[in-house]
Amino acid sequence: MAVTFDDHGDAMRTRDGVRIGIPPENRRQHAVKLFWTGLWLFYLSAPVLDLVRGGHSAGARILGVLGLAAFAAAYLILALRAGPRVFLGRVLVTLGVLAALAVVLSLALGREWLVLFVYVAISSGAALPGEYSRWTVPAATALLTATAFLVPDGDHYLVGLLLPALMGGFAMVGVQAMLRTTTQLREARATVAQLAANEERLRMARDLHDLLGHSLSLITLKSELAGRMLPDHPDRAARQVADIEQVCRQALVDVREAVSGYRRPTLPGELAGARTALTAAGVTADLPTDAPGELPEETESALAWSLREAVTNVVRHSGAKRCTVTLEACQTLAGPVMELTVRDDGAGGPGNHGNGLTGLTERLEAVGGSLAAGPAGKTGFRLCARVPLGSSS
Repeated sequence: MAVTFDDHGDAMRTRDGVRIGIPPENRRQHAVKLFWTGLWLFYLSAPVLDLVRGGHSAGARILGVLGLAAFAAAYLILALRAGPRVFLGRVLVTLGVLAALAVVLSLALGREWLVLFVYVAISSGAALPGEYSRWTVPAATALLTATAFLVPDGDHYLVGLLLPALMGGFAMVGVQAMLRTTTQLREARATVAQLAANEERLRMARDLHDLLGHSLSLITLKSELAGRMLPDHPDRAARQVADIEQVCRQALVDVREAVSGYRRPTLPGELAGARTALTAAGVTADLPTDAPGELPEETESALAWSLREAVTNVVRHSGAKRCTVTLEACQTLAGPVMELTVRDDGAGGPGNHGNGLTGLTERLEAVGGSLAAGPAGKTGFRLCARVPLGSSS
């Protein structure tokens, strides 16, 4: 499963579950994780069948039921709480309980119970840091071997259990290493994004300071002059007021140009950014290789904003594996339009239009365009933005 990130560098969640490296945050996510973790308890069917058909006494069966329930509960606690933050002492105590139960139940009830050691090895690999689990997994396997030779006919089961215990345990060590790497990458991306945002704010602050500092100082000076001239030289005061008006108009133009240049994206830039974001999220990106030719500035800006919002939603909400973007000129009854379509095969977009899609709709309507967004068939989400080609800046 791929790890996805939003535009702030945070790892993303699917609608139905939790992405790698992200702990569950609500009851539904806890239930999903419990379901997938509990599926592995299916391999406890051998001890269960032994309790039913093994011909044990009533006391042995009670011991088996209680022991198996305690073992399953301890295993689930370890599996569900495994993550980057580990309380080492609690984990080691729980693993000790698991190992003790596996030994006691195997010696008391027979070879079918040796499968419990596979769970001990796997849970130690999943719950402990690598510097510990690389020792505990072989230790659990060695304990399995020793116990198997003490259980009647246990050596016949040993061959079929050694490899799953050893390989399963070390596989979980690898998974935990990947989770730690994912967490570090998420934190690094968040730091980089924050630094980039801070740098952009500083740049804007410098630009506005440079644009407005001189103009505001000049306005202040001329206002003071006009105030002093007004009683005795109203004609000269009027000229100062006219100069103030001109300075204000020019300052307003400068600010508009600065903000416009800061906020207006371009299609080539957004296509490149979309490819990078989708690839980082583990989504196969099917994007146009080239942006259309000359487009009116407002048309290109509206389509670029649409692409950015759509790709952000794919990364943030969909859990998709593939995203297709098309950009083509179409002829409609109202005239020629440029149509941008973004479609994914994920679980769908947000349940209702949030601020992003609402703002995008307003932006498109401002240039005579339109937005259509919603589920695409049984799976996936589709966003279609249309902007008239007659728009001009």
